[in-house]
Formats: sequence, C-alpha cells, structure tokens
Amino acid sequence: MFSLLLSTVLLAVIGAHAETHEVTFTNNCGSGTPMLIQGPNVLSTGGTYVSNGPLISAIAYLQTGPCGFNGEGCTLIETTLVNPTTPGSGSSTDISLIPPHSFSVSSGFGYFSGCDGAGADCTSADCTTAFHQSTDTQVQVACQADNVNLAITFCD
Repeated sequence: MFSLLLSTVLLAVIGAHAETHEVTFTNNCGSGTPMLIQGPNVLSTGGTYVSNGPLISAIAYLQTGPCGFNGEGCTLIETTLVNPTTPGSGSSTDISLIPPHSFSVSSGFGYFSGCDGAGADCTSADCTTAFHQSTDTQVQVACQADNVNLAITFCD
C-alpha cells in the first residue's frame, strides 16, 4: 500500500515538472499556410503546437506555394526548444536565408514565458538578423529558461 502511494506521489511530482514548449503562429500576410516541420513530420499547419518534451531541430516557414517541404525557396526559422541541463545548453532559434532558402516574406520570432523580448525579425533579403552563410552564428538567439515558448510571426 505504501509503495503504491509513493509511486503515485512520484508520478504526480514528475508530471508537475515535465518539460513542455509551445509554438504559436501569427500570419498577417493574408494568405499562405504556416508550417512547422520536424524531420519528415508536419507538426502544425498554423495551429498552436505543444511539445511534451524537447523540440529538437524543428523548422518553420510560410508556405505560399513555391516552398519545398523543408522550406527551400522561402524564409526559414530554425529552432530547438530544450530545458538547459548545463550553462549554454538551452534553446536556440534563428532565421536562415542560406541557399536553397531565400527571402519570401518578412518573418520573425520571439520567446515568451521565459527570455521575453529575445527574438529576431527579418523584413528584407539583406536583413542582418538572418544566416546568409553558415558562419553567421551571431544571429542565433539563445534562451536558457525552462519550458520557454516561441511565437512566430509572418508579415509583421
């Protein structure tokens, strides 16, 4: 009986502290479909996505017609949302215009429920807040908060 009670309490404590992350979209462009992709999986086509655990190597873009499945030909947002286990090992998000990606619509992101105010916007093909080549690592926006969420906006 005691072990059942202890197991129940432990599960409740673990569940209360489980890692979660939310990705939301705002599309002010008037057309197009927001896409959230992880590997071969479509996680969202514009609705809020909740990850029960880390969200590793996900991409987002606005499908306006010519975008490839992995955002080829479009402005790409890349993200990993993960609770940090050591200093510097938390979440990171960026905008990429490295070919085969290219500017398609103004795109931006911002963290919320942790690291509020941290983010980036790219409103033109020559924006300085996006990767244009793989060495542009200064454009990555890190967040070291647990359970941080991400808001993505198209056509600010």
